[in-house]
Amino acid sequence: MPMEEQFEAALEFFDDNRETFLIVQGLVVNIFAALVIFIVGLVVSGWVKRRILRLGARTRHFDPTLANFLANVARYAVLALALIFVLSRFGIETTSLAALIGAAGLAIGLALQGTLSHLASGVMLVAFRPIQIGQFVEAAGQSGTVSNISLFTTELTTVDNVQLILPNGEVWGNVIKNYSAHPTRRCDLVVGVSYDADLKRAETILWELIRADARVLAEPEPFCKVTNLGDSSVDFTLRLWCSADDLWGLKFDMTRAIKDAFDANGIGIPFPTRTLVVEKGQAVGAD
Repeated sequence: MPMEEQFEAALEFFDDNRETFLIVQGLVVNIFAALVIFIVGLVVSGWVKRRILRLGARTRHFDPTLANFLANVARYAVLALALIFVLSRFGIETTSLAALIGAAGLAIGLALQGTLSHLASGVMLVAFRPIQIGQFVEAAGQSGTVSNISLFTTELTTVDNVQLILPNGEVWGNVIKNYSAHPTRRCDLVVGVSYDADLKRAETILWELIRADARVLAEPEPFCKVTNLGDSSVDFTLRLWCSADDLWGLKFDMTRAIKDAFDANGIGIPFPTRTLVVEKGQAVGAD
């Protein structure tokens, strides 16, 4: 076939399928534009999240928990906006999209009631802030340091460095015990001495140890009294206020110091014993 005839046949084929070519061209352009919009949305959403986190870190009164929560919300909002632009490139009207989202939202809401309750609980946790990042808490039967509060879950790190992920609904719906909410804590100790010990001397030693430790606060006033006559010991109760950061160090050091001081002064710390009394040829046990 001569070159002129081939060229004319090609033009005729193009003319006959012009609409098909235009549709394919438009589809390719829309796919490319959608990819560009999606990539830009990912980049912008990440940038917005980082900016909010940096703002929270630079602002003294901006709570890190709130900053992290708002950063995640802003990121998802930007991604949702990018998705709307992508759909609009394919000719889907926003009004139809809104109706579709409403119907889908109703169906999804009925199917994911528990998940949405976790979302609502996450909003309540951020709004009322019963716990914050960095605080040591007990929630939903678990204890640890709060490392993150997201839309659906709360992350704790235990004292032995294990990650716990708790649903926000479980955290908000149960009692929360926050050990870091106040700057001071009370250290409680119960010390038993034998019944033949000099109680006045024992109390004097305890007060000397209390006053010698700089971590014990003067206010509220320390407490040291005999509070119980046990089965085998006379019990002193110590209630010492200290900084929250000093609680465990004070408790451990004071326990050791009391043992050493009592040993040095001959004050015995009893342990449970059993006495056997023989009456009329029978052994009767008494704790």
